[in-house]
Amino acid sequence: MARNIILSCLIFLFLSHSSSSVYGITESPDVTRKHLFESMEVLTGVPWTYLAAMDQYEKNIHRLKKDSSSDKRMTSIKIPEPLWVGFSNPNLDDEHLASILFFQGIGRDGNGDQLAKRTDDIDVLYSIALYLARNGTDEDSIREQLWRYYKHSIPVDIITHIAKIFKKFDRIDLQGSAFPIPLSYNYTYRSTWGDRRGWGGLRIHEGTDIFADYGTPVRSTCYGYVELKGWNRYGGWRIGIRDLHNNYHYFAHLSGFRKGLKQGDIVQPGEVIGSVGSTGYGPPGTSGKFPPHLHYGLYKFNGRNTYSYDPYPLLKKWERQAKEKRKLKKQNKRNATKQ
Repeated sequence: MARNIILSCLIFLFLSHSSSSVYGITESPDVTRKHLFESMEVLTGVPWTYLAAMDQYEKNIHRLKKDSSSDKRMTSIKIPEPLWVGFSNPNLDDEHLASILFFQGIGRDGNGDQLAKRTDDIDVLYSIALYLARNGTDEDSIREQLWRYYKHSIPVDIITHIAKIFKKFDRIDLQGSAFPIPLSYNYTYRSTWGDRRGWGGLRIHEGTDIFADYGTPVRSTCYGYVELKGWNRYGGWRIGIRDLHNNYHYFAHLSGFRKGLKQGDIVQPGEVIGSVGSTGYGPPGTSGKFPPHLHYGLYKFNGRNTYSYDPYPLLKKWERQAKEKRKLKKQNKRNATKQ
C-alpha cells in the first residue's frame, strides 16, 4: 500500500513537471529531480544523496562522450542492457518483468505499469536503488555495490564524495566557481601548461603557475570534497579537491593550510584553504627553491582514466567573472549612495 502511494506521488511529480512546461510555469528541473531522489529513499532506504551523486557522475561521463541518448530523460543513469535484462537473456530490449527476473536482470517496474523500461526515469531509479541496497543502505554496503557496478575504485570515491557535498548543502543545484587568488592581492600568471620540467625527471608542467607574495590567500575554486592534504616532494604542501563534475583541483607549493582544514572537509567557491608559498622539490619542509607561487592543476576522470588538461582558459574566465562582479558591486554601492 505504502509503495503504491509513493509511486503515485512519483508519477504526479513527472506530470506536474510536464504540465509546468505546457502552462509556462517555471520550476527548476533540479528541484523535481531532488524530490524524485528523496521519494526513492523513502521507498528503498537508499539515501537520496547517493542516487543524486550517481546521477551527477553519469551526467558528467555522458557529456564527455557527447552521448545525447538520455537528453529526453530527466535523470542520466544508464544501466547497461545486459545488466538490465540479464546477461543470458537473448532479448536485450526485454521490458517484461517476468522474463527479466528469470534471467536475473536488475530491471524493475518502478511506476506500476507492469513493465521495466530502461528509458523510464522512475523504473531506472527504482532498479538502481534496489541494486545498491542489496547488502544494506549504510555507506560501506553502498560503496561495495558501486564497485560491483563500475568495477573501478575511482567512480566509487567520486560518487561517495559528491553525495557528501549534496548532504552538506541539502541541494543539487550547486553552481559557481571562484578565481583562486583574491583580486585585491598582487599576482600574475600566464599559460604554462605543457611546459618542460626537469626536477625529478623530464616531464610536462601539468598546471598554471600564479605568482604572488608569500602568504597570499588561496581559495577553493569550486564546491568540492577535500580528497588530499599533505606533502608531496614535487608539489610541497598541497591540497586536492574533487568537484561535482569529475574534476580534481590541485593546489600546490603552499606555505600552509587554513587552520582546521582537514581531509574529508566540504568546501565552496571562494573559501580560503591555504596560502601561497614556495614549498616542494625535496623532503617535507623544503622551501625556497623557486619564487613563491600557486601551482594550480586540473584533472578530469572520463570513466576509465584520469588526465591533466590546461586550466588557463578557466582561470581567465573566473578572473573575468570576479572582476565583473566587483565592478557591479561598486556600481550598486554608488547608486545606493546617490539615493
